[in-house]
Amino acid sequence: MGGKQSRSFSNKELNEVNMSQRRKSVFRDDQPSLSSAAERIRRHATVHFGYSTLSLAMRGLDETPAELWELRELQKLNLSMNCLCSLPPALSALDNLVILNLWGNNLSSLPPEIGLLKKLRVLFACRNRLSEVPEELGSCTCLEVLSLANNQITGLPGSLAAMHNLTKLNLSHNRISHIPTCVYSMKGLVFLHLACNRLETIADQIQDLVNLKILIVEGNSIHTLPKTLCFLESLELLNVDFNDLQSVPVEMYLLSRLRRLACHPLDKGLHIIHNPLLKPIQEVLQGGLSALYNYLKPT
Repeated sequence: MGGKQSRSFSNKELNEVNMSQRRKSVFRDDQPSLSSAAERIRRHATVHFGYSTLSLAMRGLDETPAELWELRELQKLNLSMNCLCSLPPALSALDNLVILNLWGNNLSSLPPEIGLLKKLRVLFACRNRLSEVPEELGSCTCLEVLSLANNQITGLPGSLAAMHNLTKLNLSHNRISHIPTCVYSMKGLVFLHLACNRLETIADQIQDLVNLKILIVEGNSIHTLPKTLCFLESLELLNVDFNDLQSVPVEMYLLSRLRRLACHPLDKGLHIIHNPLLKPIQEVLQGGLSALYNYLKPT
């Protein structure tokens, strides 16, 4: 949410904006004041790479200034690392938003009106208190990046199956026991992060994610991998560390782009440490991924 330098938007100014709104009824004669306050906020917006951008990050906000929703020209809005517990329906007024950053707040829900942000391409809502996602979010079909990590989510609404443009989905550190069915319809996914959930299995439909390059499911309770996973020819990183795997599918040698056993979290390849692998798989892996593949290939 960077941009060219402008003078700092002080907490004092924000408080003044909020106080001016509270003193008067929005239904009577305060519109000139409202617009004036909106202009004070607008002065702190910048243009970055052609996008109208405003950052209100780390301002200690427990509610958003009402005047913010007048800035319909905004395309990038950063509200991260505040104390927001909710967002008003007026969010829908910012219908030109392309990027919305809500990271690190106290949000227990997202308003249904978020589905009216038809141009939204990136949504960060990680590190909040979300237990569910509104069905209306499925109307944001332009979304390319969606991060809902570090929440209390147990599933996703089926409407998200319409997100065919989504390339990156982060659902790590939630309470998901089954990969949501809608995920298997997101054919454009390249990156899928499901670490530290409550998964025990991966459905055969995983093979539908034909463009998947990175799949991270470490820190779950997965006890077996479906052979259909081995049909993902584009897969370059598969992280199954810290699960309950005792063996691997014999078809795993088909994952030719994994290339090696990986140790560093960012390394491409197969991550499979800290699993109760049985012999001979455990012994064969001591020779590296190529040794495993040679062992698995039919003679």
